Amino acid sequence: MVFIWNWYAFVMVIGALLALALIVLGAMTAYFGSSKSRLVGSILLIAGIIVGISVIFGSNSIAHISFVYQVLEPTLFYVVASVIGVIIGLLIFLGAIMKT
Repeated sequence: MVFIWNWYAFVMVIGALLALALIVLGAMTAYFGSSKSRLVGSILLIAGIIVGISVIFGSNSIAHISFVYQVLEPTLFYVVASVIGVIIGLLIFLGAIMKT
């Protein structure tokens, strides 16, 4: 099977991860920050929601990309797989360091 590069899906993954990062970091900044930081965190949170909505609704109109099946599911699959791999590597590293 030959891999075919899909630029629209690539851009949608970038947009989805950008929205996720803005939402999480904006919520944390709005909750834990001081007065000016809370305002910036609220703006980041709102921007993340707007980017996320535009990615979801814009994906169907750009190139007939199904956001859930072609972007969200593979993204979550690979992010979870990479986190599990990093955790396993970190545990092996810490085990090796603790033994020495």
